Amino acid sequence: MLTSVLDFVEARCFLLSDSKEAVVKVTVNIHGQEYTIKGNDSEEYIKKLADYVDEKMREIASKNSNLPPIKVAVLAALNLADELHKTAQEYKWLLQLIEEEKKT
Repeated sequence: MLTSVLDFVEARCFLLSDSKEAVVKVTVNIHGQEYTIKGNDSEEYIKKLADYVDEKMREIASKNSNLPPIKVAVLAALNLADELHKTAQEYKWLLQLIEEEKKT
């Protein structure tokens, strides 16, 4: 399951990349597994994202040592989705504040 999720991410990165930009192929280690990720972002950025996912998975695994890797991955995904959703809400709120300030 985790491999298919990462395959999806890799495919999405490839499909979203601008054909004018070079596609970068990076090998990363997430929770003890190696994955090759393709994308149009820099190698450093892709590695930084992988490190962040790895950190989240290791944090969850350390608190729940009996969880299989797939459940660790799902919980990490939920935590990351929560962070993304909250950040998007804050961003929207800040944009509203800016628009209100422009009116005054």
